[in-house]
This record gives sequence, structure tokens and C-alpha cells, in this order.
Amino acid sequence: MRVLARTLRGLEDVAAREITARGLGRVELTRHREVWFTTDRPGARLLDLRTADDVFLLAAAVDGVGHTKPDLARVTEAARTIAPRELLRLRGRCGGAGTATGVDVAASFLGKRNYNRYDLEDTVGTEIATALALPYHSRRGGSAPPEGTLSFRVTVEDTRAALALRIGDRPLHRRDYKQASTPGTLHPPLAAAMALLAGIEPGHTVLDPCCGTGTLLIETAHFVPGARLLGADHDPRALAAATGNATTATATATEARWLRADAGRMPVGTGVVDRLVSNPPWERQVAGRGALAARPDRLYREIRRVLSPTGTAVLLLHDAQAQCAAATAAGLRVRETRTLSLFGTHPSIVTLTG
Repeated sequence: MRVLARTLRGLEDVAAREITARGLGRVELTRHREVWFTTDRPGARLLDLRTADDVFLLAAAVDGVGHTKPDLARVTEAARTIAPRELLRLRGRCGGAGTATGVDVAASFLGKRNYNRYDLEDTVGTEIATALALPYHSRRGGSAPPEGTLSFRVTVEDTRAALALRIGDRPLHRRDYKQASTPGTLHPPLAAAMALLAGIEPGHTVLDPCCGTGTLLIETAHFVPGARLLGADHDPRALAAATGNATTATATATEARWLRADAGRMPVGTGVVDRLVSNPPWERQVAGRGALAARPDRLYREIRRVLSPTGTAVLLLHDAQAQCAAATAAGLRVRETRTLSLFGTHPSIVTLTG
């Protein structure tokens, strides 16, 4: 069975690494925001892919899709021949619903085309809905599809199109544990990717000094049940949200410790943290508080202090060049910088060592 995982731009290789490491399948191809892979063991495990925004059954790959409207005929023909009832059966085998009340399609493409996304969606959706004798819900008017709708995805990169069916009833990035939220909360698949990039192992002490609603540590708990997790934040409301979210997540996440503290004066000993993962505020959706309000560079001094000699810090940073300069001035070394595309912004995942 062929599967397509959608990711944030810049995390394609991280998702591919997770797929391989967890034995979910054999990676065939990575391209813009996508990882294509095959699996011999289709099942609900696919819905626990942490670093992907969503996961789909790959129904068809279509070559020769150009930039003119007549090229849509190639995608239409593929939609006409995909055997949608077999896709429904496979979807049910992988943990999705085996029935549906309608069909909808979301499309995207790279580069200029003489057609828009709605032209692409409607030509595919009409064919599939007809084959299944279900109503088609077009997105052209801006309305969301009703509950129980089969969601298909069409993507076009260069001249190759992919047609795929979402396995779950909703996107993977909507985590069940996210019952409470605050401004600036971290996108869960991004948090999972940061945890994976940190190389956390059982027994490691893991600190998030700006933990917010706890997303980074909760995602860490999924990957490494044996890690010792410590989350701190200056905002008591964020800590209450983190505690509540952890309670509805994994059993390991409920063992995390949460405390109110200043990220510029971390209440931990020198050299005791094996991995530090965090999404610092930096005056965007969340303002710096405590010592960081006047001296944001104090964060890097504290990171340098608390990291063990073999410790690693993984941070999500905006204005990465200036932030890396501040980290270097504090005695940290920049090991890797990875630029992302995140909801119209371009932050970087930066890996630091002491």
C-alpha cells in the first residue's frame, strides 16, 4: 500500500526518518511538503505518525500535468480510475471510517498555472463523488465540508500530480490532548520534529524553560517514555494548560514536572540538563517576561549554564542570524540551522551545544 505524508516545509527529511525508524514503511520519495512511502502492514499505526501534519492513502500519481486547463484532463482520468471503494476499505483497515456522507477535495500546486485550485478540486471531486454515488462538497464557496466527508488531496509539483485520500477523520496535527491552548502555542508536528532532532534518550533530563501549554514535552513523551521531563513557564495560566493537556496525553506525560519559573533564572543546577527544547517568546505572539523582558540574551547564558558537557539545545527561533550571534556570545556553538515555512513565517530550528 502506498502512503503520502504531508509535512511542514523543511521537515520532509525528519518525517522520512521517523517513518523508517519506527518501521512504518519504506520511503520512496520526498518532495515539497510530502513523503511518499510504501507499507506491507497497513494499520492504525499510521495515524500515530507524529512529525507529519496529515497522512493519506496515495491513490494515483499522474505525470505530464502542465500549466494549462486542458492538462487537467490527465488528473480527471486518474480520478475516474482509482477504485474509490477499495480505498474506503483500506482506509477502514488503517483506522479511518469505512463509510462517508460525501466527498470533498483540497488542492495545491507550485508555480503559475492557467487554472486555479478550485478548478482542480472540482474536476476531481465530481468524478469521485459520482463513482461513490455521494454528494460533492465544493470548497469554491468557502464553506467547510460537513462531518463524515471523505477528504481527498491533490498536489502538483512540476508536472507530477498526486491524488490521495485522508486516512483519519480529521488532520493528524489536531491532537486529542490539546484541550487547552494559549497564544503562541506550538504546532504539534513541529514540536515532535524538534524532539526527534534533539536525540533524546531514556534517562535524559529534558527541560523546556518556556513550556507554554506543554506541547514540546508531551510530544517528547510519545517518542521517549523513559525521559525525565521538566517544564517551566512564567505564566501560571500556561502552566495550568500544560498540566491539563499532559493529563489527557500519554501516561509518561502525566509524570512531567511543571513549575512557575523565570527562563532567565532557571531553577535547576549547573550542568544537569541533557536536552533543552523550547520555543522562546521573543516578543511575537508572547512577550518576554521576568529577566527576559529586559535582557533576552540571558536565556542563552542560562542554557549554557544548565546544559551538561554533552548536552544539546534545540530551539525554534525567529531572526535566527541575530539569535545565533547572541547564543555564540554566551559560549554556545551552533551545530545546525534548519529554516521552515510556518503559516507565512520562516523561523528556524537551531541546534546548539555547549
